[in-house]
Amino acid sequence: MPLPVHRAEPAPVPDSATQLMVAMRDGVRLATDLYLPADHDDPLPAALVRLPYDKDSRYVFMDRIAAYLTARGYAVLVQDVRGKFRSEGETMPFVHEADDGYDTIDWIVRQEWSDGRVGMFGDSYYGATQWAAASAGHPALKAIAPRVTGADGIRPDYWEQDGVTQLFGALYYAAYWTDRWVYEFEPDLTRRPLIEAMEEIAEGIGARPAMWDAFVPEVKQVPAFPHGHPFDGSPLPVLHQAGWFDNCLQPSINDWAELAARPAWAELQYLHVDSIDHEGYHLDDVPVPPELDHWTVDTAVDRLLPRHLDPLVEFFDVFVKGEGSARRLPRVRWHHGHVGDRTAPTWPPPGARTQRLYLDSGGLRPDTPAVEQAVSWVHDPSDLVPSLLEDSFSALRYHLDESPLHRRTDVVVFTTDPATEPLDLAGPVRAALTVGTDGPSAHVYLKLLDVSPDGAAHVLVRGQRLIPGGPPAPVTFDLTHTGYRLRPGHALRLHIASSDFPTYLPHPGTEENPWLAADGKATTQTLLIGGEHASHLSVTVVDAASLS
Repeated sequence: MPLPVHRAEPAPVPDSATQLMVAMRDGVRLATDLYLPADHDDPLPAALVRLPYDKDSRYVFMDRIAAYLTARGYAVLVQDVRGKFRSEGETMPFVHEADDGYDTIDWIVRQEWSDGRVGMFGDSYYGATQWAAASAGHPALKAIAPRVTGADGIRPDYWEQDGVTQLFGALYYAAYWTDRWVYEFEPDLTRRPLIEAMEEIAEGIGARPAMWDAFVPEVKQVPAFPHGHPFDGSPLPVLHQAGWFDNCLQPSINDWAELAARPAWAELQYLHVDSIDHEGYHLDDVPVPPELDHWTVDTAVDRLLPRHLDPLVEFFDVFVKGEGSARRLPRVRWHHGHVGDRTAPTWPPPGARTQRLYLDSGGLRPDTPAVEQAVSWVHDPSDLVPSLLEDSFSALRYHLDESPLHRRTDVVVFTTDPATEPLDLAGPVRAALTVGTDGPSAHVYLKLLDVSPDGAAHVLVRGQRLIPGGPPAPVTFDLTHTGYRLRPGHALRLHIASSDFPTYLPHPGTEENPWLAADGKATTQTLLIGGEHASHLSVTVVDAASLS
């Protein structure tokens, strides 16, 4: 029996929008909603969004965003990218976005209501379309504000980092990029080999997504910048917007750091990191009550718009409208978890320093253990450590307690003593472990969690990588960044395991491709702590007084 699949149809065009079909250089027309202020006499700057998720869907709530921005003097254009929903052309992510972005901007500046200035904004894939348009170099593009994304987007190679593959990548391309529609399905991920579960999806939809050729079973590069990488083009003002609990945080931080280090770009780079996940849920609201769930409640959307959009308006007013001085914009703005909004001239903020915590007999200690010890755990491909958070894009919407995992024998944990005073984390988190495996290679997954006095454990940051087979050897892990206060009575806990399924493709314990492995083999991982092989966690901290 084919897998049940639901197809999402396009939502109606809002009454406040005028849909236009904008022609690209090859004649393909892209469906574009135009929102204009109710009363305007002078030409307007434009705020452009190009997305693949149905420009009129409840999910993107662009009609509400447009109302907020038109009230502040912007024309707003929201476009279905090529091959999606009402737009014409082939359905293929990335490859057309540079030229289509350029051509859309070129069309905008020729409209009678346009003053010839354009800014682009938006989340995730519609952050990637901004970088693609920037790479094409249209002179009317004055600024971009990519949010929860990275310049290299969510291409296939994004989903495979350090030898570990996010299974969601394959599901994403099937759901959103098989054709012009969006599909919902629940595949049987217990099937082995796992590629059979993917073929089950294709059979249910009735077509195989073309992007799987670049992802399943081998990841390949997909060209996205035919005119060259945007970082190598003309410098552009960029508001890098990210979330501490977003699974795309690291690309955002990487973009900011690289461009802030380039003299020609540095003065035009701004960083804003909020305590949000990919879908915009905020730490201050957890556990999220039904009335604040913007996935389903319209008043919850209206509540989040000022926090979501005010930094963007402030940025666009300077660099798109040309009003006011850039000196009024904070170079770095972040929400410090359990403290509030803060600003600084740099990230990490001035005064930040590295603090080491050494792994020691189940604990995390400030001093190096004198005696070397070995800690081992078994990875069994037939009994994988489950991903309690199955939707990694909505970490704060669900805010799951992960402490049940810490009772498993294939998960090892190291925990600090409860804090007696606030510990403020502000910057990168890294780990240096001496670890090995008796298999040909292995995955190692790290999570740093906040353990509350009642024993509940919630993830702050994470990192993972493939390690080679052989005896324990030094390996470094990047667990991204955070801005967060560990409150008195709470503790930090480091979780170490060798699977996290279905978020990540499991290691079969053999040399087989994980997509193609029908069977697996148990492997034992060994971690050395103490002595000359002391494994440690490095956190970046600031004094509490600097945040007051």
